[in-house]
Amino acid sequence: MKTNTSTMSNIELMGGKLQLYRRGKSSFWWCAASVGGKQRRSTTKKESLQQAQAIAEDWYLTLQGKERAGILGSGNNFRRAADQFLKEYGVITEGQRSPRWVEGHGIRLRLHLIPFFGDLHVSQITAGKVQEYRVHRMTTYNVPNPLSKSTLPPRTKPPSRSTLHDEIVTLRLVLKTAIRHEWLDHLPDLSPPYKTQGKIVHRPWFSPAEYKQLYEATRANARKPSRIHYKWNAEQVHDFVLFMANTGLRPDEAKNLQHRDVMIVDDEQTGEKILEIEVRGKRGIGFCKSTPSAVRPYERLLARPIPEQVETRRQGQLRRKEGGAPPPPPPLETPQPTDPVFHVGSILWVFDRGQYAFSIFFRREKPFPERLLRAALPILAGTPRNAPFHHLPRASPSFSGLRALPLSFPPPAKDRLAPPPSIGAVGW
Repeated sequence: MKTNTSTMSNIELMGGKLQLYRRGKSSFWWCAASVGGKQRRSTTKKESLQQAQAIAEDWYLTLQGKERAGILGSGNNFRRAADQFLKEYGVITEGQRSPRWVEGHGIRLRLHLIPFFGDLHVSQITAGKVQEYRVHRMTTYNVPNPLSKSTLPPRTKPPSRSTLHDEIVTLRLVLKTAIRHEWLDHLPDLSPPYKTQGKIVHRPWFSPAEYKQLYEATRANARKPSRIHYKWNAEQVHDFVLFMANTGLRPDEAKNLQHRDVMIVDDEQTGEKILEIEVRGKRGIGFCKSTPSAVRPYERLLARPIPEQVETRRQGQLRRKEGGAPPPPPPLETPQPTDPVFHVGSILWVFDRGQYAFSIFFRREKPFPERLLRAALPILAGTPRNAPFHHLPRASPSFSGLRALPLSFPPPAKDRLAPPPSIGAVGW
């Protein structure tokens, strides 16, 4: 220890790396040291020189340990970035995000992310550190979390893939907040290094034989429904199947389609009547060109009167009990331009080859148009039966290569098609 005998207020410790001094009229001793390329100061809150020396040495050794561990930051740590994110996110996204989703970010930060990354500087959160976090979550799931407010026992299985994905999404949002405030230069790679595709499911699609079996079943149901009052719904289902297969629209696009968005035009190349559809999606308006086979189902949809209920079932029972005359039928009203093309009352369920039930309105990918399917079958004759077709061009006038595809093709050879599985269609 080296002491300045003139003032007795500046003392050097740890070989000159730590200074102990007093400030002005303060009776407490202060300590200062240069650690991590930055001059740092702290008060010992002690008036006794011996006690102040012990506290200053502990403070200096603690800083040295944090520097070696890589957790000595300049104040912009993950905890501060998380607090800033929670302060901004709820205000900026008000009305655009679900309140439960916003609350979920705070829960994930409080329970898992801040306890693991809280003391790290935002620049020290690397791809390797994120991978350590994944391993930590997968191996400590059965340990009680002291920060949890739940009274349930610890989990008996690791967190699911979607749970970890949501936590990484929250981590990414916090790091982007640090970038906006210039606490971080760039976003690290947060993608998982292994098993990037954790869920492999073959998307259901119809072969020509299966499609034929489906529309023959819907046609038979439309001609002779199980109940007479189901006839209008059965006819709508049959035209819906034909319309979707010959236009290639997505289910949600067909659900939002109105009659004013559909035009019957003559094709310039073939002279046949086709449909030109203005598809209104979440990204704007696109144009779809159908096959000639879609014209007749749409004409039936356009000319089919909308059923009107004259009286309820209870009212009919009371009228017959009293011996009253039946009410006159309501005037027939055809669909107006602003009416939806399809009135979706329930869901059409179909079973695929693995006997898994799926609905038409569950499909995220668009149903593959019959015209493009027949064009692709000769090209993909050597591929498996469940080969994906969603990479082929969509039927739209904006595609320059679409005009090279004819509007009709000869049916594929029957020996290439395996016997179709059983397809069940539950009532609409």
